[in-house]
Amino acid sequence: MQFLTKNNFLHTAHTTQNKKQSALLFCAGTLLLPTGLMAGELTQFEANYDILRKGESHGQGVRTLKKLADNSYQVSYHSDIEWMIFSDSRKETSNFTYTDEKVTPVSYSMIRTGTGPDKEYTLQFDNAKKQISSSESKYPLECQWTDQFQDSISYQVQVREELKMGKTSFSYPLVDKKGNCRDYNFEVVGKEMISLPIGNIEAIKVKRLYDNDKRQALAWFAPEMDYMLVRMWKGEKGMEQFEVQLKSFTVTSPVAVPEAVKSEIAPE
Repeated sequence: MQFLTKNNFLHTAHTTQNKKQSALLFCAGTLLLPTGLMAGELTQFEANYDILRKGESHGQGVRTLKKLADNSYQVSYHSDIEWMIFSDSRKETSNFTYTDEKVTPVSYSMIRTGTGPDKEYTLQFDNAKKQISSSESKYPLECQWTDQFQDSISYQVQVREELKMGKTSFSYPLVDKKGNCRDYNFEVVGKEMISLPIGNIEAIKVKRLYDNDKRQALAWFAPEMDYMLVRMWKGEKGMEQFEVQLKSFTVTSPVAVPEAVKSEIAPE
């Protein structure tokens, strides 16, 4: 996949239109944003990643975001990893609403298979009763309710929205995979040109803030790709645990087509 710029965005953000339309959109040589984005909605997409350890690929990841209803969306991340005798396949899914640039989770699920015991886990966020239910407990979780709650994957969508607003620090009360309620805190480190399988991209570098220096987590978001997560690095005590790098990105919602292009693709 070629290097992403404003003039060749459609090399990497191919639409699901027919081949003739896609070719004409590319020839227009302009950044054609999805119509959903122009209407104040979220861009629907599929992003594919390499999962690396010490520079070697040990798996693949796929992140998708799709619209379910008027203001309801679903984001998911599916990864498959193999390293020596270890294997891990898991899928996390979050259904959420999106209103006024705010992500509000409705449900979360995680399914994991591979080396060791398999696991399936779900969370339900009941905004009316102000309760969170877990498949691991017959009682609601003992979390003090807040309308700012996020789950283990919905917060990543909210981070992108915060970056679009120009914020440089943000914090989310989050219910994690184990049903624990804790704060996730982040700050923007700065901008950085990074090298990825799709080319060199200028990205905003974000650091997660921990209570100690033993763990590190960094993420890079590309403004020219609608602030897509393009790289992630995690480590402990200065040693790399894994790295995730974007290798392809597809916009799956329709794009805004100029009238001049529409006339070219009209049926003969």
